[in-house]
Order: sequence, then C-alpha cells, then structure tokens
Amino acid sequence: MIELAAFDMAGTTIDDHGLVYVALAEAVEETGAPVSAAELQQWMGTDKVTAITALMKLGGQEPDDARVAAAFDRFRAILAERYAATPPVALPGVETALTALRARGIKVALTTGFDDDVAHPLLESLGWRVGSGAGTMIDAVVTTSDVAAGRPAPYMIHRAMEKTGVNDVRNVLAAGDTAVDVEAGRNAGAISVGVLTGKMTRELLAGLPCDHVLDSVADVPALAETQP
Repeated sequence: MIELAAFDMAGTTIDDHGLVYVALAEAVEETGAPVSAAELQQWMGTDKVTAITALMKLGGQEPDDARVAAAFDRFRAILAERYAATPPVALPGVETALTALRARGIKVALTTGFDDDVAHPLLESLGWRVGSGAGTMIDAVVTTSDVAAGRPAPYMIHRAMEKTGVNDVRNVLAAGDTAVDVEAGRNAGAISVGVLTGKMTRELLAGLPCDHVLDSVADVPALAETQP
C-alpha cells in the first residue's frame, strides 16, 4: 500500500477558479511581455519566480533580478486581490479522499509552486489544518520556500517524505494537474499520477511520463488500495 500521497494544490486539490493563471499572466504582461495560453500552460506548476523569468524571456523582455522581483510582488498582490473577490474552495470529493487516505494510515502532503506567504494563508482560508490532532486534514506542506528548486525537480516530493518519515520512494504517489507535476513525480521515483481537474486533457496527460491518469484526486483512494 502507498505510504505517502503527495498532491499539488491549485488545480489538483483546490479549485482556485484559474486565478493563478490569471495573476501570473497579468503580472508578466505588465512587464511588457505578451503571454500565450500555450506558454502559460508550459510553466504552470513551476515556482513562480522561475515561471515569471521564463515568460518574460519568451515575451522579449530582459528578466533581471529587480524586474523579476517586482513582477513576483505584483503576482502575489494580484492573486491576493482575486482570491479575496473569489475565494478558492476544495475540489469536489477531495476532502473526503484526504480523510479516507489518512484513516488508512497513508500520510498526505501538499506540494506547491507557491511560496510560504501564498500557500499557508490559502490553506487557512480553506480551514485545512496541518500536523496532527483532531480536525487535521494534511500531514505536511512543502512550498518553494522549503527547497532549492521547484518542479520539475523532485525535491518537494523528497522533502515531503522527510517531513512525514517515509523512506521508500516506491511507496509514494505524487499527483498533479500539470506537465511539471507529472515530471516531478517521475523524477522523484514515485508513482506519478496526472489528474484532469486542471487545464490539461486526458490525451495530453496520457502523452506524459505518468503511471496513471485519473479524473480527480477523489479517485486516488481506490488506486492506493491496489498498490503493493
């Protein structure tokens, strides 16, 4: 059986109404760099400083440290404004799935391309407690603040293992809704799962190096039971 299930946040466990995409595109476009839907999708799931840097280059802008830092500050400000107007909610069936996994003794971690300043207030707004004790939803959270590099590097998944005391990566399931989520799972040596609650189609996910494509995280408990 799986010992640890590591899930992405926005688009995988949390319905943020696509506002991360909106905020990232607006922040980059304010630098003068146009952003296409395909380019945006390519960099979703990565840490946002990396995404801003790449998208500025693609749009013909020079991403020096000061401009990237300013764009990142704008991203966080825009996202906070959008979240205040349209609060994120748990995706259907996710809370039930997380509870079911933990009831079976499977640790649950969240990994994200957000830093601490974005991720933790978002979880608080959902009422998702982290740690142990009554009412806890999540065993551990790993953000880009915790690692040297975000996805597709495997470090967030390995950090989640460290935080939850899981030693064998073969007993880890990693799920997400973007290409870099799937790649990070594979790079970590975990069971890599793509879910269809984001912007990618089944055909696109099936063409990536993932072990399973599921409709939703809500389907993970049944899959976890089939794993050795």
